[in-house]
Amino acid sequence: MPTQPTDMQIRLKALTTCFAIMADTLEVLANSLNAAFLVAIANTTRSLLKNIETVKKNKNNSIGLMEQTYELLNAIIILHIDSDTGGILPPSVLNHIGKFTEQVLVKDSKLKLTTCSRTLHKIYTFVESQQSGSKVKQFLRQGEMNTLLKDCKNGLAQGFEFFQLKNTGLIADISKMQAEAEQRHQEVLGMINGLSDTTSSDRASMIGRAYSLSHNSSKSISTLPSEPKIFHGRESELSDILKLLSGEVPRIAILGTGGMGKTSLARAVLHHVEVSAQYTHHRYFVACDSATNKVELTALIGAHLGLKPSKDLTQAVLNFLVTVSPSLLILDNLETVWEPTELRSDIEAFLSLLTDIKDLALIITMRGAERPAKVQWSHPFLLPLQPLKLYAAQQTFIDIAEDHHKPEDIDQILSLTDNMPLAINLIAHLVDVEGCSSVLSRWEAERTSP
Repeated sequence: MPTQPTDMQIRLKALTTCFAIMADTLEVLANSLNAAFLVAIANTTRSLLKNIETVKKNKNNSIGLMEQTYELLNAIIILHIDSDTGGILPPSVLNHIGKFTEQVLVKDSKLKLTTCSRTLHKIYTFVESQQSGSKVKQFLRQGEMNTLLKDCKNGLAQGFEFFQLKNTGLIADISKMQAEAEQRHQEVLGMINGLSDTTSSDRASMIGRAYSLSHNSSKSISTLPSEPKIFHGRESELSDILKLLSGEVPRIAILGTGGMGKTSLARAVLHHVEVSAQYTHHRYFVACDSATNKVELTALIGAHLGLKPSKDLTQAVLNFLVTVSPSLLILDNLETVWEPTELRSDIEAFLSLLTDIKDLALIITMRGAERPAKVQWSHPFLLPLQPLKLYAAQQTFIDIAEDHHKPEDIDQILSLTDNMPLAINLIAHLVDVEGCSSVLSRWEAERTSP
């Protein structure tokens, strides 16, 4: 006789089914409306979907967070559907959605810059940390894990209050939940089809009404990631990239192992004054880690370019980039879609087509030391990023955890990180909370435990 599924298995199946539909719906909205926060939400939702079924620990907490996340994402989609301005929301609402989505740097009570991960990013971090062999969990001990879980719940509670939702508890009716998700998807498609029939003047009027309160405001939304606020030890690489960008048809690959700061270097390039002046409004930064094939990669790029969704946006992306001259396209974490051997040929062929565009500067970031084939990369090649020099590592640590710690303690802490930027960032935040002595004692105790 077959075993009856447990309540947790039922909830997990419901989440898996409905998050897949939700991710598709959000991507349609993001691609059609070119809304910055929707792009980030869609990408993170797709990443969450990959982690749902493989949660090994804290399953009940993880599933509970995901159920509430689903409710909030559903509320965000309904806001766009019910909007009388063609899916364009007013700044006050966009700002709240941004708080749910972004990861930013803020000043605390001591006027010190501190990383403040917004709710959706925190939920992803918590769920990811429950996977087998999670690298995140290596730097999150039980105390930090409990704090992270508490922050996730508080952020979700604030979201429920803003959207006037009731926390109804467990979601176990799979058929009803799936039907609602599919209905929401069809409603979004209907809204998008309606927008395609709207004249450009009507569309402009809608946009004007939605953003009339934020004209020339510092709260205006940008699809570009922020400039890294803590950035040390990559001055030489930054200078090399700027030189390559000043030459003809720059094609640049930023390589290195995980956690070396490839993305931070690319963001520093993106916001450098020379680059901003050279490419004015035609700078595009696309995070590729949610793409699983070439079609999804071109869809992501198309979303950032503001193109209408279609079955395959390859030609539309190429046609668009030909018309904006000169332009800079940064493909971040491209290894995700390039590493599978069965996909390499398609991805390399697409990169080759991109490099045929005369006035397009192309930068990719990838884990490892191998560059994709079929591209004539600019010489001299950038060497794979190495760990930071000691002085740069110390400055990075001090920017996060302040400089009141003993120099010898700082150096001992840094010896645990191999001067890798990501490891420095994580352990410096632990020191900021616990102090050097506590972190070192705990590390020694765990190292020597049987």
